Amino acid sequence: MTDDTNARIQTLVDSNDVLLFMKGTPLFPQCGFSNRAVSILSHLGVEFESVDVLQDQEVRQGIKAFSDWPTIPQLYVKGEFVGGSDIMMEMYESGELAQLLEDKGVAAA
Repeated sequence: MTDDTNARIQTLVDSNDVLLFMKGTPLFPQCGFSNRAVSILSHLGVEFESVDVLQDQEVRQGIKAFSDWPTIPQLYVKGEFVGGSDIMMEMYESGELAQLLEDKGVAAA
């Protein structure tokens, strides 16, 4: 990954309280995992920003190196990498995701 791509990703992560790197957009997810991630965040009533990795090949590959996580989607909360859709689902079902958002000061919309 280039330094420029790394810096762009870092700026995105730092600039958004809740950020989801995904395939597609929240209105038109392009894979089931991205759809599940959007559904979880929507159900929790959290406002979030998203980055469509299908629109930028450098970001699509770069985010995997940035987080040291091989799959997309990827969720960041207040600059901290949380995980992909499977981890999000486990955390959602156990109440951990809602607690994490509350602990980080991210209010439901």
